[in-house]
Amino acid sequence: MKSGTLTSVKLPADWSVETILPIEFQGQELMLEAHAYRGETDEEQILALVHRDAAKFNGSAPIPVVRVHSGCVTGDIFHSLRCDCYQQLQAALKIISDVPYGAIIYVPYHEGRGIGLFKKIQAYALQDQGLDTVEANIEVGAPIDSRDYGLTARVLADLEMPEIKLLSNNPAKEQALKSHGIRVVERLPIVALPNKFNERYLETKRARMAHKL
Repeated sequence: MKSGTLTSVKLPADWSVETILPIEFQGQELMLEAHAYRGETDEEQILALVHRDAAKFNGSAPIPVVRVHSGCVTGDIFHSLRCDCYQQLQAALKIISDVPYGAIIYVPYHEGRGIGLFKKIQAYALQDQGLDTVEANIEVGAPIDSRDYGLTARVLADLEMPEIKLLSNNPAKEQALKSHGIRVVERLPIVALPNKFNERYLETKRARMAHKL
């Protein structure tokens, strides 16, 4: 693949659908555009939640603030304290609802940095025995990070967001999006406070995966 370009892939003719999704957030009703996408396989599905306040646009639309969020059943749904996913998702919702133009690109099949729910729990069990998150992934025969951002880049292009401000602490995510043709003009931090259950996990992300925490 050429750096900075989108490659041609076969996608379903009806690969996207959209509606308006009202959600409850921090005690208030928040209306978001909901765009669902599917890739080459049934597993590859993405939900894009877009907030735009056209009244605050000064002429043309500003560069959108975007969070590309890997799905996390344990964190996003059950508010697990072993990671920072729930805190980051809530912070991202707050940020995109406050800016004139923002989006959350939610990627469910990126669970566990791409290894899936079952192997993620296997890795958690090994972390209980003293391994860190990198060592545990290797022990269960999984990559440290197997996420691919090709479909995410296509979603951003379809949403007319080829240029974004990225909400992320992960330089590798920024570089991956750039390699797929998305121009990241700025990477904005989205840092959650550590707790006694995720201190080592966050330190491992900082020390071994170059996250800017």
